[in-house]
Amino acid sequence: MAETTLDLRDLPKPEAYAALKEHIDLVLAGVDDDVTAMATMSALIHHAFGFLWTGFYRVVEPGRLLRVGPYQGFLGCLEITFGRGVCGTVATTGRGLVVDDVEAFAGHIACDARARSEIVVPVVNPAGALLAVLDVDADTVGAFTQDDLAGLTRIVGWFAVPRPGPGGALA
Repeated sequence: MAETTLDLRDLPKPEAYAALKEHIDLVLAGVDDDVTAMATMSALIHHAFGFLWTGFYRVVEPGRLLRVGPYQGFLGCLEITFGRGVCGTVATTGRGLVVDDVEAFAGHIACDARARSEIVVPVVNPAGALLAVLDVDADTVGAFTQDDLAGLTRIVGWFAVPRPGPGGALA
């Protein structure tokens, strides 16, 4: 197992995300636990790019409520309702969202006043149901691009792949 974090800040984003996905896939080989995967991805993504906050908000009431899951950074909001803020918007629409300036996003939830830009990606299970959203914040305006959206979407695609559960049954 690869047990190190990568610093990918000096690479072009497509190349950095490809390297990060390969690293995450190696680290998570044989893992079938979503929380373990979320914790691992949060740490590896966070440290690879030096983001302000990187983590998951898990669906605890489908169509209604997200609750903070594994993350890296300062305290996050504990709960977010569907439709509220960037995370709640993505949970409702099922589409990833890049926000260049969070102050210009109507209804933005300021969990950390230092956050200036944000990207949120939906995370679906093998049946296609929303499992969580991946939320990443940066302390600069315009920190995220479509390359980030594509790269993070590929990384969280891990959750959409059926995996053997206990006893070898597909989870």
